[in-house]
Amino acid sequence: MLALTILIDGIVYASWLFIVALGLTLVFGVLKILNIAHGSFYAVGAYAAASFVGWFATLGLAPELSPVAMLLAAVAVAALLAPLTERGLLRVFYGRDEVLLVLVTYALFLILEDVTKLVWGPTPYYVSEPYMLFGNVEFGTLSYVGYDFMLIIVAVLCGLAVWWGLNRTRIGKIVLAVIHSDEIASSMGVNVSRIYTFAFMFGIFLAALAGALTAPMVSVQPGLSVGVIIVSFAVVIIGGLGSIEGAAIGALIVGLARALAVHTWPAAELFSIYIAMAIVLVFRPEGLFQRVQARKI
Repeated sequence: MLALTILIDGIVYASWLFIVALGLTLVFGVLKILNIAHGSFYAVGAYAAASFVGWFATLGLAPELSPVAMLLAAVAVAALLAPLTERGLLRVFYGRDEVLLVLVTYALFLILEDVTKLVWGPTPYYVSEPYMLFGNVEFGTLSYVGYDFMLIIVAVLCGLAVWWGLNRTRIGKIVLAVIHSDEIASSMGVNVSRIYTFAFMFGIFLAALAGALTAPMVSVQPGLSVGVIIVSFAVVIIGGLGSIEGAAIGALIVGLARALAVHTWPAAELFSIYIAMAIVLVFRPEGLFQRVQARKI
């Protein structure tokens, strides 16, 4: 029974973490930017979801519509912040040293941390309505909230949608061409700047969506972004930067390692994640799915 508990808890934790890491690895694969501010977009998505759910409640709408409010919050964050960030800030530094871009996104991370405090204040937000909509699920003597399993389904759908979009659609083929060589793609008539904006916006949407989906499960408060970006970096490093498959496997490894530590040695919860990352990097320094010959996502 303990093994089943660890397995379920690990998969639930990995599900929302995969959505965050998927956006992070997508942005890196297309724009070649290690976006430290990704965790801040996750936090803004959580805050926006709390605000939208509260707004729906004040309008007298049924609690069953709260998932719609969460989705709209993620879309709003991506539509407002992604173009402003990519076109107004990051585009200025394209072609410069990659370390400089890391520092720019770190500065943006610090700015967004203060902006969230100015907009929403230091008081924690709690979003309980969506968490109770899906009832409970019984596994023998174990009882889980149905919302956790809904989160797993959403994570699987997000992964399949991104993979299908990249490998089975025309726009996906164009994005892959830009990933392999933006210069050649540009010479063939591809609007590379538009692809950058689109990819960055979708990556931020995934981060905000993960934040919105986890808002009912956690206390939405300042500092939320710090832990998320650290763990999501561990996921993409384990799986290999720029790999969808790597993000999925990395999230499962991190989720199961954390669940094992929580149920057997709680003091080593965070330490277990880095142990898992260190073991993988000893044997695969480039990550599990990193391609050396060509960058693929």
